[in-house]
Amino acid sequence: MQIPFLDLKSQYLSIKTEINSAIQNVLDNSSFVLGKAVYDFEAEFAKAHDMKYCVALSSGTAGNHVALWSLGIKPGDEVIIPANTFIATAWGATLCGAKPVFVDCDPESYNLDPSKVEKAITPKTKAIVAVHLYGQPADMDPLKEIAEKYKIFLVEDSAQSHIAEYKGKKIGGFGEATSFSFYPGKNLGAYGEGGALVTNNSDLAEKARMIRDHGTLQKYQHEIFGHNYRMEGIQGAVLGVKLKYLSNWTYARRKVANRYNEQLSPNLNIKLPKEMSYAKHVYHLFVIQVLGNRKNKNSELRDSLANFLKEKGIATGYHYPIPLHLQECFKYLGYKKGDFPNSELLADNCISLPMYPELTDNQIEYVCSNIHNYFNHAV
Repeated sequence: MQIPFLDLKSQYLSIKTEINSAIQNVLDNSSFVLGKAVYDFEAEFAKAHDMKYCVALSSGTAGNHVALWSLGIKPGDEVIIPANTFIATAWGATLCGAKPVFVDCDPESYNLDPSKVEKAITPKTKAIVAVHLYGQPADMDPLKEIAEKYKIFLVEDSAQSHIAEYKGKKIGGFGEATSFSFYPGKNLGAYGEGGALVTNNSDLAEKARMIRDHGTLQKYQHEIFGHNYRMEGIQGAVLGVKLKYLSNWTYARRKVANRYNEQLSPNLNIKLPKEMSYAKHVYHLFVIQVLGNRKNKNSELRDSLANFLKEKGIATGYHYPIPLHLQECFKYLGYKKGDFPNSELLADNCISLPMYPELTDNQIEYVCSNIHNYFNHAV
């Protein structure tokens, strides 16, 4: 049996007629950049997160940048970033000329640990970026309290957590602004690059719209510095169709996660992801930890498992094998191995299993049985 890590073709075939019609409409109207399809999607996406404004952008990275840029983050400022995240989170700060200040993650949620944030704050700190990693919201209440105490901005990076919930409320409204990614593999994915920013602040939304379009709201009248971060019309059309299915796909992802948990929970050689009591996890990724033993280091056992599953036709992924503070591009910041042990442990231990709404019971059972078979012989 062959089980891909992600199966975008199956999803496309399930909505092919609607997708093709939406794309054809963009072609017929020649609205290739922004346009009605994008603006309609903005309205519906904001509504899906109970937010007032959505600004569609060219990528999730653009969302990270525009969120901080719109808030006035500049050279000399510091922005607190979790060490355990994809590097695009940090680009939001660096593209503004600011310094990323890394903080370790919580060992259970894998998200930014609020208990460690306050120690990282200096007079130069201007923002905290909370990442809702793998589909699970960060613990926002204590982060919000810290931000208010020090009068700094709180921003959410929700590239992996569309319509996730924190204490019964959709993510997006806990900070000043929230960025999203619509990279094809995301829970809500475009057919190319795409991103967005949501906010309840009308001034911030207007500034973000100006930044995405060369610093203007009216052609050739450039009031501020800007960039070209506009969403393409075809991506807006695709996302508009797929957004209608997002709730059902999220429900299916949670069912897949439940089946993984049921079938893998007896295995003491792995640690399953924990859905925190305050969160509704949307499982962009299903990430397990491989636990080492006297014969094997964690990373060696993890790599061996990945190779075994590959031989069985099962694709897996690593998210993320090098924490941000140990990336070569951030060497100038002076961090060293051992500074953030939780993030480093996850980098060595974690392996992501296939996760998408179309996974069948038979496929899940095949993945789990092969994991059990591996450990029956390897440990």
